Amino acid sequence: MEKKLIIYQAFPRIFTNMNAACVPDGTYEQNGSGKLVDLTPGLLGSLASMGVNCLWLTGIIEMATKTSYADGRIPADNPNVVKGEAGSPYAIKDYYDIAPSIAVDVDRRMEEFEETVKRVHAAGMSLIIDFVPNHTARVYHSDSAPAGVEDFGQRDDYSKFFARDNNYYYITNQRFAPSFDIARPGTEPYVEFPAKATGNDCFTAFCGETDWYETVKLNYGFDPGDWSTHYDPVPDTWLKMLHVLRFWASKGIDGFRCDMVFMVPREFWHWAIPQVKKDYPRLIFIGEIYDVNSYKDFLEFCHFDYLYDKVNLYDTLKGMECDNLSAAQLSSCWQRVDGIGDSMLNFLENHDEVRFASREFAGNPAKAVPFLVVSAMMTKGPFMIYYGQELGEMAVDNEGFAGDNNRSTIFDYWSYDTMRRWYDAGRCSTALLTPHERWLRSVYSRVLNLCNEAEAIREGAFFDLMYVNLRNPAFDPHRHFAFIRYSETEALLFVVNFDSKAANIGVMIPDLAFDMAIIEEGIFHTTDLIWGLDHTFEVSRDKPVSLEVGGYDAVIVPLQKIVTKSSRK
Repeated sequence: MEKKLIIYQAFPRIFTNMNAACVPDGTYEQNGSGKLVDLTPGLLGSLASMGVNCLWLTGIIEMATKTSYADGRIPADNPNVVKGEAGSPYAIKDYYDIAPSIAVDVDRRMEEFEETVKRVHAAGMSLIIDFVPNHTARVYHSDSAPAGVEDFGQRDDYSKFFARDNNYYYITNQRFAPSFDIARPGTEPYVEFPAKATGNDCFTAFCGETDWYETVKLNYGFDPGDWSTHYDPVPDTWLKMLHVLRFWASKGIDGFRCDMVFMVPREFWHWAIPQVKKDYPRLIFIGEIYDVNSYKDFLEFCHFDYLYDKVNLYDTLKGMECDNLSAAQLSSCWQRVDGIGDSMLNFLENHDEVRFASREFAGNPAKAVPFLVVSAMMTKGPFMIYYGQELGEMAVDNEGFAGDNNRSTIFDYWSYDTMRRWYDAGRCSTALLTPHERWLRSVYSRVLNLCNEAEAIREGAFFDLMYVNLRNPAFDPHRHFAFIRYSETEALLFVVNFDSKAANIGVMIPDLAFDMAIIEEGIFHTTDLIWGLDHTFEVSRDKPVSLEVGGYDAVIVPLQKIVTKSSRK
């Protein structure tokens, strides 16, 4: 049985940090850090029991940081080009090393990671990590690379803006000079001459405060000066990155979440992914991408297994809550990705987006049910949650560099009250959670487990019921959504209410759905799959199915299938 991927994204340095007295902009010594060894069998088992079958650990590979480790043997980076005390997990300074902040024994940090991989597998889950191909920290140096592996930029010709085998782009004869003051009092000035292009395709020495000034852009053989490409023979950066992918694959991980894949030439992915999969055929590649029109190319030509569906489904769901978009717009979401929908990774939260329960989105974690049901259950594709989402984390802290921005920091050493009370010094229980948090976690657990328990959700087809209900007086297409998921042995009716008021919703089921899902007519008594409540309703080709659905709620009820010869097998 092929499982539907249920991914849990977590920052180890924050996930299990038990410091209840963190201070904004706090140092490692002040605020502390969670560790890989905290990912115990008990913790992993708790996630697995919630329906999680894949763990995405963010901030694994060593990034630039203001902290020195191992009595100075791992020096701090220049603080003027590091965001936050801890540093961005996407400003990689050594592709072959583990972030020392998440190791108990810094000298054994790689061994601690390898042991973590084994524990995750023993818990019945797979493990993915970030692959950051577009940029590095401004200063890159590996002290852990295998013998014979050269640093990025080690052999670059600094006199040229572009050369095929340069790893970086250089603003020749010009010092790095951001348009804002990066000099911190009492620190050694950061000097970069010649300046390198900044990671977000800023090809000048004068990047701004909103640019990714802590990173530098990698050169894959594309010359932005004249838009020419130089991919044959294979550029040096391609070879270095293929080695990085194979290195981490050899550690037993199960896949990569690939950062900003559209900022790297598609030809690289077309070349690299099949080579890695030849040796590691079960490895999955998930691409972060923000252009619906490019989805098919990244799946078919670039060989990605799954892609973020942020600008399609996520933005529509957020727009429904924040910008008065109608629920009927959800039909356009699956239509845009028709034929590739099962390759879309859906989510309500990740480290780039605001928290669902934050002021900028729902403002109340209890509103999650209809959004969760739609994003997790419309397709067979993966669904992802972000650590603390299941507890209603609202991101109200001002952690330091990140500020109070409705997101959880990726730059600071920090700890969250919701996670501390759940982690409970390693007990990973609900004993210290509020009644509402326990309720919310149980809802997430039921929905996530149902994604694989129900054959129709795990591997069934999707039938949108909106087109026959747009003018149905018992149905409000602005705040209601309905669909069927069906397999050979099972048919489920989903009725979702995005309104704050409870409603008796009447859902018409067209003849085509009756025929495709082989649904039987009649009066049926059944139990809702989320809440366990009993329902009695009539299923007819001529009248709507009538169900009571609470405000910001959803109902999933089994429909009776007509018994056929094939279904008796």
